[in-house]
Amino acid sequence: MVNKRTLWTKIKLQRYLLLMLAPTVAMVAIFSYAPLYGWVMAFTSYKIGQPIFGGQFTGLQQFKRIFLDSSDMVYLLRNTLVINVVSVVNNLAVAVVFAILLKECVWKLGAKAVQTVSFFPYFISWVISYSVVAALLSVNTGLVNKLMVSAGVINRGINFLGAPDYSWGLMIFLNMWKWTGYNTIIFLASISGISSELYESAALDGANRFQNVMYITLPHLLPTFCVMLILNSGWVFNNNLEQFFIFTNSTNWERMEVLDMYIYKFGLKLLDYSYATAVGILKSVVSMLLLFAVNGVVKKLSETSVF
Repeated sequence: MVNKRTLWTKIKLQRYLLLMLAPTVAMVAIFSYAPLYGWVMAFTSYKIGQPIFGGQFTGLQQFKRIFLDSSDMVYLLRNTLVINVVSVVNNLAVAVVFAILLKECVWKLGAKAVQTVSFFPYFISWVISYSVVAALLSVNTGLVNKLMVSAGVINRGINFLGAPDYSWGLMIFLNMWKWTGYNTIIFLASISGISSELYESAALDGANRFQNVMYITLPHLLPTFCVMLILNSGWVFNNNLEQFFIFTNSTNWERMEVLDMYIYKFGLKLLDYSYATAVGILKSVVSMLLLFAVNGVVKKLSETSVF
């Protein structure tokens, strides 16, 4: 009874905050959890036009297809993991270095300007991003190719957007370009929470700026880095469909087709909803298991965790 009264007291005290939170909770419930009832299609032979629960029950047949009938899964996992794992590590590492450089910059107005410019790509849609990349990297009209040809570095333009050899590097670079500003803000917030007394004490002991970074800033950034790593690990099997849909073409698709593009192909193009749903469920389950695994490892090594 005491616990119930205590809980009710807390709810009553926080009632206005809970009311402000209610629209967000409702939105997440409606758009993220309510559609999960469609997962039933993975266990039936659903056809377009039928009710969701109108298909014949097939059990785990669609999941068996993933492992037995699909010869594409090897390169799908290869493309997905290479691009996403490298992107996660690269994005966080670059953001840490960038945040430290901004913090150490003496010209604060310039640092603010650079921070604003670095955050701007986060708000640019992938359609506009492709237009910018095409203007820079197109074979015949791209600025980069024109400059290299005119300088005599190459004889003719390089097909950065179509050649498979450049696909992974291009996607990793674009992910870094998009997310560096966003991640940097989080690390700058963490840096601002470091007590200035630590730097003052280090200065009295004769520490230089490099030693301050190595022995004060970086150790205090480690918990934030670990939390960001845990949260991002849950997205290792997920990609931005818009990004890959725009940058994939007939010449680079073998290096660009990831799990989300595969689900889109079977679900919306081939209308095989049952199989596409099964792949999506398996991807979600594996992502959750990976999230828990990374959280457990990081918690054991650094005593930092999300849950």
